[in-house]
Amino acid sequence: MANFGPPDQFTADFYQASYNVDDQAAKYNHNAGQDAYYSGVPYPQQEAYAQRQPAAYSGQIYNPTPTFANPSTMHTYGGGFEDEPPLLEELGINFDHIWQKTLTVLNPFRATDGGIVNETDLTGPIVFCLAFGATLLLAGKMQFGYVYGISALGCLGMYCLLNLMSLAGVAFGCVASILGYCLLPMVLLSAVAAIISLHGLLGMVLAGVIIAWCSLSASKLIISALAMDGQQLLVAYPCALLYGVFALLTLF
Repeated sequence: MANFGPPDQFTADFYQASYNVDDQAAKYNHNAGQDAYYSGVPYPQQEAYAQRQPAAYSGQIYNPTPTFANPSTMHTYGGGFEDEPPLLEELGINFDHIWQKTLTVLNPFRATDGGIVNETDLTGPIVFCLAFGATLLLAGKMQFGYVYGISALGCLGMYCLLNLMSLAGVAFGCVASILGYCLLPMVLLSAVAAIISLHGLLGMVLAGVIIAWCSLSASKLIISALAMDGQQLLVAYPCALLYGVFALLTLF
C-alpha cells in the first residue's frame, strides 16, 4: 500500500495553484476604475434613447401647454368656412342653371348653352312634375301615378330613340332632365284648366299650342346637347306624342 505521507503535506501538494488573494484585489480595483471612467462616456444607444425621450411637461392641469409638436405628422387645414363650396352645389343643385334652363323652355328662340343642357339635373323636372300633378289635383284629378308612369316610359323611349339617331350617344339623366324641364308649359295649361273648362274648341286650340311649345323647346335643347343639326323635326315628332298624352290628361 502506497504511503501518501502526512496529511498536511498531502493537502499542500494537492491544492497547489497560482491563485493569490492580493492579485485578485488589485485586479478588482483596476476594473472598478475602468467602470468609473466609462460610466461618464455615453454610448450611441444611450444617445438615441435620450433623443426619443419626451421633454418635461411644463403646463398646468387645467391649462395644458404642449412642449413639442412634429409638423410633418400634424394635419394642417389652410381654408375656412368661406373657402368651402355651398351645400347645394355639393348636392348638384345649381339655381342659376335651373333658372337658365327654365328661361330657355319659356323662350324656345333663346340661345342655349350646351354645357348647361348636358347636365343631368333632375331638381327642376321633379318640381315641375309635382306642380303638374298639383294643378291637376286642383281640377279634381288625382293623376300623380299616371304623371310619373308616363314620364318614366316617355324618357325611356326617347333615350332609346336618341341613342339610335345620335352618333355620340346620350345619357338617360340628360334626356329625363330635358323632357322634365319642357313640361313647364303643360303646367300652365293644367293651371288654366283648373280655373276654366277646356272641353270645347278653346281647349283643343290651347292644348295644340302648348304641345307645340313643349315639343319645340325639347327638340331644340336635345339637338343643342347632342349636336344633331338638321334633325329638329325628327326629334320634335316623338316629343309631341309624349306631351300630347299629358295634354289628354289635362283636358279629360
